Amino acid sequence: MRARAAALGFAAVGVTTPDAIAAAGPRLAAFVAAGRHGTMSWLAERTDERADPGVLWPEVRSVVMLAANYGPEGDPLAGLADRAVGNVSVYARGRDYHDVLKGRLKEVAQLLEARSGARVKVFVDTAPVMEKPLAAAAGIGWQGRHTNLVSRDFGSWLFLGAIFTTAVLPVDAPAEDRCGSCRACLDACPTDAFPAPYQLDARRCISYLTIEHDGPIPEEFRAAIGNRVYGCDDCLAVCPWNKFAAAAAEIKLAARPELVAPRLADLAGLDDAGFRALFSASPVKRIGRARFLRNVLVAIGNSGDPALAAAAAPHRDDPDPVIADAARWALARLSDATA
Repeated sequence: MRARAAALGFAAVGVTTPDAIAAAGPRLAAFVAAGRHGTMSWLAERTDERADPGVLWPEVRSVVMLAANYGPEGDPLAGLADRAVGNVSVYARGRDYHDVLKGRLKEVAQLLEARSGARVKVFVDTAPVMEKPLAAAAGIGWQGRHTNLVSRDFGSWLFLGAIFTTAVLPVDAPAEDRCGSCRACLDACPTDAFPAPYQLDARRCISYLTIEHDGPIPEEFRAAIGNRVYGCDDCLAVCPWNKFAAAAAEIKLAARPELVAPRLADLAGLDDAGFRALFSASPVKRIGRARFLRNVLVAIGNSGDPALAAAAAPHRDDPDPVIADAARWALARLSDATA
């Protein structure tokens, strides 16, 4: 199974038991009780299944976690310096990882099923599965102070998938937390989204605000968003363990040139058809043009370039009040910058 996974491009495989993440349930409950999940109501639903794989599928006896490396070739934060372009999170610059990984996970699962006679279920963000705690329990990495998975071999750049099986498999030792006293990820956050180490308030997180949040972005965070038009990599990119990371070898996960540093003026001019064409087979398409345009207009407002007012002006009377609000805010910011 491990050999097949490696041949299919997975960087790491680990096995754990469904009862290995007992602490994850109370942490999730506290996160939701504090309202830190924001408008992600799906996180507050089916919490019992998230906390215990055995509730999601009572027959599961082992959980196989697989990780695929999507490490960038260069500095993922380099695009933040050029305020005339939009910065897209590294994970969304290539093909949608759901599409890339799901079929390969099924191949590994089918091999396990054929060799063992056990039943299997495959998940890539398609069910209430807590992939990061399970990956840590399976020895692939540990959940760092920024709550994301960190690997000694691949740093912060890993996609995760899970195979639940009725087979009883030898388990791997959990990963050891090697963050020590490092605060690089916490201090790098532009919006102070970490109330404490190992805790995240999604309501302040740029990834949440630009991807999951539907509605106007609170004004207190708009300037800090800079030119991030989809997601944020700051806490991942500054992790010292990335010095061991290698660029992704999988061509389908490689960044598309047109998504590395797209011009804000071009993005603001996309109609529905243009948006769908540019982000075909990309995770960005999930949020839709309206939410993406909102992000682009905020980035234009942060550009300090009065020439970009021409790209924002056509949207100030948009029928969508969220787009119109972002356009007017951008134009006011540019006017202030000119003054």
